[in-house]
Amino acid sequence: MITVNLVCVGNLKEKFWVEAQNEYIKRLQKFCKFNVIEVEEKNVASTPKDILQKEEKLILEKCKGSVILFDVQGEAISSEQFSQFIQKSSLLNSTLTFVIGGSYGVGDGVKKAADKKLSFGKITLPHNLARIVAIEQIYRAFNIAAGTSYHK
Repeated sequence: MITVNLVCVGNLKEKFWVEAQNEYIKRLQKFCKFNVIEVEEKNVASTPKDILQKEEKLILEKCKGSVILFDVQGEAISSEQFSQFIQKSSLLNSTLTFVIGGSYGVGDGVKKAADKKLSFGKITLPHNLARIVAIEQIYRAFNIAAGTSYHK
């Protein structure tokens, strides 16, 4: 079974975000081993450059297998294309690691380490919502591949 990791900067504080995340994680278990890996947000009395460097080190330590970065400058693809991408990538690697950066994005080292950069489009999402959207789209991708009625 494939392992899918989602590395995120910071944690979910509000109960409704945690509940949404847990619901999708529970649903994903029939398709893959899914893990959310939170790294500490480093925004205390530092410059954006310092924050990016500190977070970059933490993120890179958690990246395994094929690394996919959610980035505003990444490629915007459809849910069907995302499903195909996950299926093809899982044939090459037993672990896929998706990354969502912090409030300043990610450092150049993370961008260079990424095998693929994807975007949710040109909109800006709060990090908590981006995390839930990412997990839902991963769940949707597996459902598309399985031919279930979830994706109509």
